[in-house]
Amino acid sequence: MLGANKPGETMNDRVRAALVAAGEAWSKRDRVYEALKPVASHEAGFWLIAVIVGVIAGYAAVLFRLGIILLQTTLYGADDTTIHSQAAALNPFIVFIIPVLGGLAVGWVMQRFGESARPLSISDVISAAALRDARVDRRKGAASALASLITLSSGGSTGREGPIVHVGAVIASWACERLRLHGVGARDLLGCAVAAAVSASFNAPLAGAVFALEVVLRHYAVHAFGPIVVASVAGTLVSRVFFGDVTEYVLPDPNLEFYAEIPAFILLGVLSGLVGAALARSVLFAEKVGDKAQARLGLAPIYRPAVSGAVLGLMATQFPHIIGVGYETTSRALTLDVGLGTAIVFAVVKVVAVCVTFAGRMGGGIFSPALMLGALTGAAFGMVVNGLIPLVTGSTGLYALAGMGAVAAAVLGAPISTILIVFELTGDYQVAIAVMVSVSVATVVAHRFLNKSFFLTQIAETGIDLAGGPQGYLPRTIRVDDVMRVRGADDAASESACETLMRSGAQLKPEDTLSLALPLFDRIKRPFLPVVRRKADGADELIGALFHLDALKAMNRALSERQREEHS
Repeated sequence: MLGANKPGETMNDRVRAALVAAGEAWSKRDRVYEALKPVASHEAGFWLIAVIVGVIAGYAAVLFRLGIILLQTTLYGADDTTIHSQAAALNPFIVFIIPVLGGLAVGWVMQRFGESARPLSISDVISAAALRDARVDRRKGAASALASLITLSSGGSTGREGPIVHVGAVIASWACERLRLHGVGARDLLGCAVAAAVSASFNAPLAGAVFALEVVLRHYAVHAFGPIVVASVAGTLVSRVFFGDVTEYVLPDPNLEFYAEIPAFILLGVLSGLVGAALARSVLFAEKVGDKAQARLGLAPIYRPAVSGAVLGLMATQFPHIIGVGYETTSRALTLDVGLGTAIVFAVVKVVAVCVTFAGRMGGGIFSPALMLGALTGAAFGMVVNGLIPLVTGSTGLYALAGMGAVAAAVLGAPISTILIVFELTGDYQVAIAVMVSVSVATVVAHRFLNKSFFLTQIAETGIDLAGGPQGYLPRTIRVDDVMRVRGADDAASESACETLMRSGAQLKPEDTLSLALPLFDRIKRPFLPVVRRKADGADELIGALFHLDALKAMNRALSERQREEHS
């Protein structure tokens, strides 16, 4: 999993080296920003910025990963490559208490720095790209990363890709503020940081670049492709300095019977789509159950992660495979080191553990759990198929690999980047047809139960439909005070007519958006709406009016700009 250490080098040495390098870069940040401001608006200059952001995001991903390894080794005596085996040999009380203490630490971090909110994730980055000019809350983002690091190191059952993506978004948001980047440039830089962070975390430059385009920006515009690719490469190079150029998983030689097996991989795709959708829906349901349980019990937010940690600790005493990212168990499934019954039980328990972790707002991502669940699903399916028709089917490990990609694609709603990341995690491109068939079928099946992906479904739960296209979410990005005509202007609305509308309750506030104004226009059938501001005495003061025609023109401009961005 990791590159070979230099002679006499310890993990502490590697962490220290990464911290020193990151600290030196951070100390020079202001000089770098000032030097880059003049060139940020030029294409060549933007590519240079993309490389720099890629390097910074790469170091952040490396530090995050090294931090997990260091804490896991301290707490459990092993990192993710052997943590499940090591935990099984530990005193059960230690296995139980570590997630509880981790939950307490997460609760304190989120209350002290994250305002008791849930740790932020990929869905928040997608929302930032679509709705908030590629800006994320940097304080909450840093708190979320720390909370996720503690969760993954102390027994939480999630993945590192979610916090890594958000760390990249925090870096991009900081850079955009300093370089005064907005609109297309800000979103492209966000894509660069995300691509570099994912690439550095998984040693997957192709998948990192496509992930940023397919999942976060949700388009493949040529103007974004170049800088995102170079940022992804930069992040990968940083990662390889510390971890080497090694694949995440090592597979046995696959044996594909090809034509005769394709129907089996189609069936595996159907099963994986159902499993992926079940995982996503279960997590969303668990979060709601957690909210209701917290309200009913009167539980302070700081203790909610600790309660989930206690449940996870109890589970881990019997099923240590739920701890952390799940690298060891995923590798066992891919190398056929699990039986049919074990694979099924492990898969079910893993889903429960992921739900408990998310319900407790402990932080982390869902991609790595989906990989593990998919590998177990595929392995179990392969054992059944090989038992039924042994003369027709090939390697069971190949089914585990295809299942790993198919379940992950169903959850992410990103078949292309998932296919690529499976290839890059394993270094095996010879099984492309089998993986592509299962992934494509699983994605179609999962779309019947999800709003295109787990992340977009999570966003839709808040009332924002990003999956429906820009016409559905762009009105939320246009404020009334940016479009209204001010009171007293030559083209202003009649004040008497405005006052009449105000008495009927048909009015807007300057901070409202077109998502509220446009439906109101449809209801009242008037050419304009008064815009009011609340005075200190509680009375409403007329400050202007929003005309329906102006609102439609603003919406049309926003749609045209977004279409131009996505097709340039």
